[in-house]
Amino acid sequence: MFGFKGKYGVSFSWKRLLGISGMRNSIAKQTGIPTTKGGVERKIGRGILNLIFGKK
Repeated sequence: MFGFKGKYGVSFSWKRLLGISGMRNSIAKQTGIPTTKGGVERKIGRGILNLIFGKK
């Protein structure tokens, strides 16, 4: 009902509580290396495509 599907706006993340999420975000911004699995896969894939097809 109303698009909530069992979620009522209350969430808890121990990683955010301890500051781990913010730390990972700042590291990723400073180094340019993503800290998530999906981000690393996108970066590697982009690099491979640039090697094959060259930069535009």
